[in-house]
Amino acid sequence: MAVYTDVAAEDLAEFLKGYDIGELLSYKGIAEGVENSNFLLHTSKGAFILTLYEKRVAVDDLPYFLSLMAHLAERGVRCPQPARNRKSEVYSELAGRPAAIINFLEGVWPRRPNAAHCAGVGEALAKMHLAGRDFPMFRKNPLSVEGWRPLYDLAAPRADSVAPGLHDFIARELDHLEARWPKDLPPGALVKPKDPLEYVRKLRFHQNVASVRDYGLTQPGCVA
Repeated sequence: MAVYTDVAAEDLAEFLKGYDIGELLSYKGIAEGVENSNFLLHTSKGAFILTLYEKRVAVDDLPYFLSLMAHLAERGVRCPQPARNRKSEVYSELAGRPAAIINFLEGVWPRRPNAAHCAGVGEALAKMHLAGRDFPMFRKNPLSVEGWRPLYDLAAPRADSVAPGLHDFIARELDHLEARWPKDLPPGALVKPKDPLEYVRKLRFHQNVASVRDYGLTQPGCVA
């Protein structure tokens, strides 16, 4: 359930006075999601999504993410847009949490994705990358290689309880990756541009994988 912080109706109605999105008619929590508290709002001017950002989200990152959404939408990418409050801010505070309102996009998620859906995701991702090339803001990726060592340090004492030898195995892998991680990636790049044929070769390799040993995983506890 993706509602970790409850919001009282009277508090929400007062909060919405700071926005020009109409009066609150109804609202309900949204079950999907794993990190923040989300609500579907119905007001006299339409439907909106209210998100309360929980403790894992850094408040200083919100202007980047919300501004990026607006930037992409202005360039034709079909994504929700944040509603600015009467102070022209993209987020406020509600129930002791940073909170933002975005417009609601109609649609459903496919329960049985097929190749056509995957092609659509690829096309949308390409459009997003192209539309974001001139986005002026920058945010360092906390989940890149620099962030892996601290995560490992937190879990390292318990690693061998998962599989014998896992502690040293992961340590060696991190040493290898940190020493060889490319330093010449352009700012904001998700992947380093490569020869398209390399992706074809990798695809063919993965299609012919018969067991985890094909990936070089031969540590104790791995199932072949």
